[in-house]
Amino acid sequence: QVQLVESGGGLVQAGGSLTLSCAGSGIRFSINAIGWYRQVPGKQRELVATISSGGTRIYVDSVKGRFTISKDNAKNTVVLQMNSVKPEDTAVYYCNVGGMWPNAYWGQGTQVTVSS
Repeated sequence: QVQLVESGGGLVQAGGSLTLSCAGSGIRFSINAIGWYRQVPGKQRELVATISSGGTRIYVDSVKGRFTISKDNAKNTVVLQMNSVKPEDTAVYYCNVGGMWPNAYWGQGTQVTVSS
């Protein structure tokens, strides 16, 4: 059984930093691309960052230079380091394996709230 568990969300002031972690079980992060998505009420879930099995990173333009995605294969975890956060980063953040395909795996989500 695959489980993705996010942690690290919370309330942070604009300009501050937050670290999100995703711990996986039942699936090997070393051979999968792992993504972070976010969603605000009334809007579609959007991709924030992904890291491939080989370590290639892709970021949505709005977070480039501010967020960093990294992976620890030994611990089967993925971290999203969020720096210089902005109020528009407020969302529920989800860890993902499989992209937007129907059989993708998702975590339960963690709320990030950035105050201005």
